Amino acid sequence: MKLGLNVRNFGPSADPKGLRAWARFAEDAGFALAMMSDHVASTPDVDETYPAPFYDPFTTISWLAALTTTLELGTSVTIAPYRHPLQTARVVANIDRFSDGRFVLGVASGWSEPEFAALGVPYARRGAMTDDHLRVLVDFWTRERISHDSEFVTFTDVATGPAPVRRPHPPIWVGGAAPVAIRRAARFGDAWHPANPDLTWLRDIGLPALRDAAAVLGKPAPPVAPRVQLDVRQEHVELPDRPAGTGTLEQIAADLDTIAALGASYVVLDTNPGDPHDRRSLREDFYVLETVARHWRDQRS
Repeated sequence: MKLGLNVRNFGPSADPKGLRAWARFAEDAGFALAMMSDHVASTPDVDETYPAPFYDPFTTISWLAALTTTLELGTSVTIAPYRHPLQTARVVANIDRFSDGRFVLGVASGWSEPEFAALGVPYARRGAMTDDHLRVLVDFWTRERISHDSEFVTFTDVATGPAPVRRPHPPIWVGGAAPVAIRRAARFGDAWHPANPDLTWLRDIGLPALRDAAAVLGKPAPPVAPRVQLDVRQEHVELPDRPAGTGTLEQIAADLDTIAALGASYVVLDTNPGDPHDRRSLREDFYVLETVARHWRDQRS
């Protein structure tokens, strides 16, 4: 199982210097992947958790790709309905080219109704739009010329290219934990990317649902690649519903072992606490990430 991290591409520390520091830290510390969030319109509900300034993930990743050599870069997660799928497909393919095949597309249907309204996109149809857009993306990346006719997108005889480096296409990680999201991951995903899943739920409900959905499609289930919020404590946390990633270094290492045993291909460590007032400095975040990663690796060696 590979370790990734979630870059804070928003808030007071988000500027070119800080974003460059994230990428250099991730690569130097041996992380395999760095991911970042996606919002287009910072409506009040978005700004409450992801305060301005908010850096666009595609623009930022294309820049960071030129500053790194081995680090994979991706979105956790792109909100598919916010952009026309032809635009998303071309941008992703271009970045995958520029990065020599280091792009990972995390994708989900979104959650902010005011943001959908600001963009003029129907919130109630976001799930169906996401499925439709994913079909366009896969066609774009695997064919030289495509046409499409649906409720949401219609076009004829559109030339694609350049093709992405990774074939048949860059990895698609499907986010979300609702039944429809799990079915979407089984249909389109190279990985299922739930955020902060309860590990008992993941083992007993989430992964069996993923396997069942894949079996209906007659295909193998993709691996899970969760994002886990870190909250390192000095003392052992004795809670029956302790979230994964919360507790001592030993508890967090055990959580990572459990995730690996469930067949995870990656786990993305997230130091964003959710409440903007609780955020630490970049130096503190880097220390937490490096300490957790080193402790887990040492335990396994």
